[in-house]
Amino acid sequence: MSGFDDEEEEYRGTVTIVLQDPSESDGSGKSFEVQAHLAGHFSPLTGDYRWKGRLSADPGLTEAYRSGARTVIVRTPDGHEGVGVLDSANLWGGHPVSGSGTPPFAVPQIELDD
Repeated sequence: MSGFDDEEEEYRGTVTIVLQDPSESDGSGKSFEVQAHLAGHFSPLTGDYRWKGRLSADPGLTEAYRSGARTVIVRTPDGHEGVGVLDSANLWGGHPVSGSGTPPFAVPQIELDD
């Protein structure tokens, strides 16, 4: 059970948060290593995959958010990554993050019948 929804895939562990710098053509930016709890599901209404989660507190990430950082790459140690949006810090200093499209964690492959 994920704590988000029973029908969701999830990931718990270390992630690297890379700030998206619009001035950099390769999408590189400052990065932070934090703990995360991420979960997601396929949305049949919109036809896309939606994911969300919580990031542990990190003073540098909070400062970047205060300076205007919103779009981030969330990368797991096994190489999965997804583009997400940071939200303001919660009571414990961590940041919610959400995205749609490719999630930053493995999901089961589904074969469609012809």
